[in-house]
Amino acid sequence: MISTTPIEKTSPILPEQLIDFKKLFKPLLYFKWRILAFSILVTALTVFVVMSMKPIYSATSTLLIESEQASAIKIDEVYGINSGQREYYLTQFEILKSRSIAERVFNELDLENHPQFQPQPSLFKQFKNNFDFLPKEESAPVDHNKVYQQRVSGFASNIFIRPIRKTQLVNISYETPDPELASLVSNAVGDAYILSQLEAKAGMTQKANIWLGGRLEDLRVNLDASEHRLEQFRIKNGLVDVEGVTALDAKELQRLSDEITVARSRKAQADSFMAVVKKYGANDIGRLESLPEVTSHLSIQNVKREVSIVERKVSELKQVYGPKHPKLIAANAELATVEKNLRIQIGRLVQGIEDEAQTATQNLKALEQQFNSSKGDFQDLSTIDTTYKRLVREVNTNQQLFESFLSRQKETEVTGDFDSPVARFTDRAVTPYNPIKPNKKLIVVAAFLASFIFAIVVVLVLDALNDTIKTTDDVEKVLSQRALGYIPKADKKASYDEVNFAFFDSNAKMHAESVRTIRTSLSLMALGQELRIIEVSSSFPNEGKTTVAMNLAFAFSGMEKVLIIDADMRKPNIGSRFGLPNYQPGLSNVLSGADDINSCIVRDVKPNVDVLAAGAIPLNPQELLSSPYFAEVMTILKQQYTKIIVDTPPIQAVSDALVIAPHSDAVVTVVKAATTRSEAVKLTLAKLYQARGKVFGVVLNQLNIKDAQQYHGQYGYYQPYESNEVEVQLPVDKAS
Repeated sequence: MISTTPIEKTSPILPEQLIDFKKLFKPLLYFKWRILAFSILVTALTVFVVMSMKPIYSATSTLLIESEQASAIKIDEVYGINSGQREYYLTQFEILKSRSIAERVFNELDLENHPQFQPQPSLFKQFKNNFDFLPKEESAPVDHNKVYQQRVSGFASNIFIRPIRKTQLVNISYETPDPELASLVSNAVGDAYILSQLEAKAGMTQKANIWLGGRLEDLRVNLDASEHRLEQFRIKNGLVDVEGVTALDAKELQRLSDEITVARSRKAQADSFMAVVKKYGANDIGRLESLPEVTSHLSIQNVKREVSIVERKVSELKQVYGPKHPKLIAANAELATVEKNLRIQIGRLVQGIEDEAQTATQNLKALEQQFNSSKGDFQDLSTIDTTYKRLVREVNTNQQLFESFLSRQKETEVTGDFDSPVARFTDRAVTPYNPIKPNKKLIVVAAFLASFIFAIVVVLVLDALNDTIKTTDDVEKVLSQRALGYIPKADKKASYDEVNFAFFDSNAKMHAESVRTIRTSLSLMALGQELRIIEVSSSFPNEGKTTVAMNLAFAFSGMEKVLIIDADMRKPNIGSRFGLPNYQPGLSNVLSGADDINSCIVRDVKPNVDVLAAGAIPLNPQELLSSPYFAEVMTILKQQYTKIIVDTPPIQAVSDALVIAPHSDAVVTVVKAATTRSEAVKLTLAKLYQARGKVFGVVLNQLNIKDAQQYHGQYGYYQPYESNEVEVQLPVDKAS
């Protein structure tokens, strides 16, 4: 038995693809009030529109289209009607839908003057007409035919023809705000259809009658002319019964033909016998006796029978008597006499056959002469008979045509005033009392549901298209990076200094606690290794990297001496935030050798916090950072400070941060919540890894706490701690 256990062990196990419904519903929960407000707004607008809509009434009449129309006599061929076919009913339905029927009803009911079909001025024109001081618009020339056609088209669009399946019934409906007009039009359409079909039938009958009358006169003239020609032909050729004469002559020819055939046969037989006689000779009785013509003759057969008897008698006597016995001699004499008689009979037969051959030849010639003479007479009579039959056929044809047209004319005259309708009403329309539309409740409910679903779809689509980093969960799941923490979004009313130094604000305990959490995360990740230089950067400007760098310095200053270096020598920002003058010497001055390090450092801008500003903006900041002297400067500073926070330019803008990354013990990437796209952050992290930077994680800046709570619930460390709780964390940081 073969075990399948090894196969199962080596088979790769694919992770199950599960739908994160929690993540799916998070944006819906966040935007629930906006979705509801949008739905309510759309529903309110729908209610306003629905209340202004006019109720529409519909009246329906039922028409039965006859499958077999009543008629006095059958003249369907005249009208071209085949009511047994399905196409007939479809044709009638299309006639009911035709514009000609609608236009006929429109004119008969004088709907052009009906208030419903009068042009209504727009609200803007009504507003202008109510105020005399506003300029009045000049009326353009009206194309009455165009207006009329538009009104007819609008009228026809509200007529509905609905055949009832598997029946000959059809429903005629008309929809309009006027209930009385609805029933009136529905019945009028059926009446107009019936009347139009009757008029069409009457018109066809009249046309057929006129045409048949004209053709009858021509046919009468043709019939008289053909009969006259036939009568003249009979008189000219003296014909009484040409059919009987030709029949007798044909029989005579047949008789002569048969007799000629018999004569030729007899002559052929006689000629063949005479040829044999000439071949063997008339005296060779032995040979002639063997011929079938001779042996078959009755007289010859009788003589030969006598010869046979006498020969038998002689044979018997020879056995008894000698040659000279009288009886034998008498028998021999008798035999000689019989044989002589046989020769005489054969000679006579030959002579008779010869005479018969001559007679047959003469008879054949006579019969052939008679046949040729009769044949000529028959050919002449046959020509007369052919002409006669042609004239008779012409008379018969003209007579049949005349009788047929005469019969059809009589039918059309009889049925001309017989009105047989093609359809009839089974139910006439009555005035409706309840409108069929609009269904206001249904429209309002449908509008609410549609707007609600539409808002949900829009939220889900926008959320799916939004690939920004919004929460710390996105940092870990999308970027695959450790979320060091976040800095909450400041109040819009907070001043510039309040935002920069919120860490020391007693009213912003949540802000300070968030920064301390980031500090703790960095310290824990650096257990067992040196953590002196921390580089802070971002993907793009205005993501808050400088704010994060300052707050990290403030957080570490509670335990050790901290230096903040502004390495963004293109757009320096730290000096101005601490109130330093623009001419304050800084990093660029040190790297260029213009000033000493100690003279460029500003001491104790905050307790245990020193600042090394960017200094004068150089022409070549990247070359200065790439010089060996930068590494020496960092070595000197590490001897004076246990924590150095380096604020660098955005990585997607310039490469300065990538140059500093190898000299740092940790790199912190700042991402602005719900603003920076994930692909940009991934590209930034890839560049940092390529530059051999030690990326410790991501700090989410300007996070909206309320949004985060709605998305992810209550986060424990988001809540502010008391001061004694903060003191408990300090020994952990010192140990790190």
